[in-house]
Amino acid sequence: MEMVDVDALVSKQDVLDAYDTLKSIVKHTPLEKDYYLSQKYDCNVYLKREDLQWVRSFKLRGAYYAIAQLTDEQLKNGVTCASAGNHAQGVAFTCQKLGVPATIFMPTTTPQQKVSQVRFFGGDFVEVRLTGDTFDASAYSAKKFSAEHNKAFIAPFDDADIIAGQGTVAVEMLDDLGSENCDFVFAAIGGGGLVSGVASYVKAVRPDTTIIGVEPSGAPSMAKALLAGKVVNLPKIDKFVDGAAVKQVGELTYKHCEKLVDEVTEVDEGEVCSTILDMYTKQAIVAEPAGALSVAALNHFRPQIKGKNVVCIVSGGNNDINRMQEIEERSLVFEGLKHYFIVNFPQRPGALREFVNDVLGPYDDITKFEYTKKVNRNQGPVIIGVLLQNPNDYEKLLERIAIFDPSFMPINDNQMLYTLLV
Repeated sequence: MEMVDVDALVSKQDVLDAYDTLKSIVKHTPLEKDYYLSQKYDCNVYLKREDLQWVRSFKLRGAYYAIAQLTDEQLKNGVTCASAGNHAQGVAFTCQKLGVPATIFMPTTTPQQKVSQVRFFGGDFVEVRLTGDTFDASAYSAKKFSAEHNKAFIAPFDDADIIAGQGTVAVEMLDDLGSENCDFVFAAIGGGGLVSGVASYVKAVRPDTTIIGVEPSGAPSMAKALLAGKVVNLPKIDKFVDGAAVKQVGELTYKHCEKLVDEVTEVDEGEVCSTILDMYTKQAIVAEPAGALSVAALNHFRPQIKGKNVVCIVSGGNNDINRMQEIEERSLVFEGLKHYFIVNFPQRPGALREFVNDVLGPYDDITKFEYTKKVNRNQGPVIIGVLLQNPNDYEKLLERIAIFDPSFMPINDNQMLYTLLV
């Protein structure tokens, strides 16, 4: 990457100013060498554990610094924000700490656990308003309310103070590395505030470091913007990686990524799920989907990172336990172990036994069996889920199902049918 004037955007000094403000407020989260990942990828992997931050995500940094820059009159009038999770918690924590009234708009679809956390961190200083079914609708209401009541709106990512605050992650990170090289930094991209702040500082201090931004495949808004040469609005996104599922990145964050980020890569949501489970079982780390993006991307850069020093920012750990069943399901589908089919079964005794004996392999298991229609006819369609022990067994399974029912239909890759039926 050619050298650029980083001071044209958020500068190293801007980040250091934010660090001076935040160092007594935020937790200096650990930078831990991870021996499991280091061995797995034949390099030195360090995890920057922002999942251990006071609000369990990096968002506190930007929120606190942005609010701390407001005038006394603005603080007295109070602030607003729109968020479905981590940004709201950062604003709530800040407002209780500084004694600033806040009105926080959250979509009506926000899980109760996240709403409760916001109220917990904000205490008596925060009012939560559940408005709209989507983040965009909630943000519209927040901005309208801000204008009508002369309140400062605290943007989630597209703001210089927010970016500078998030950049303090990099100050701690490089300080803890000391004289060690920092060859690669992997950071999640949602709206782009984190990677923008980190890149601003790292490229100024260690310009040879390669910075990789990581997006979920279902919401590649920064990648699409860089391809188009301007910020674009995605018509549809997969909201599963909720902390990084953004339809449109910021104008300011786009400019940072265009000039300072070496590469933006995408990771499948199923691979994110596999990474979450791996981090939990192997390292006892509870990462939210966005928090696992940076680690999931390592698999895409094996040759480049071999023998190098790599930092992955685990950006958050606010993972709802109620999502674990869906996480496991997505992981198994991604790994090629769980498959769903519509198969016509003869409606006679012994048909299921015949399927089990003639179609399933010795280590295969049925995880779902449901008639979609029961009528007086010779055959009826069945939704059947099969769990394999080895993904290489799939082709042979298809051959055996085709003998049982030549008109069968795999539905894993048919998103509409999968969503409707599974």
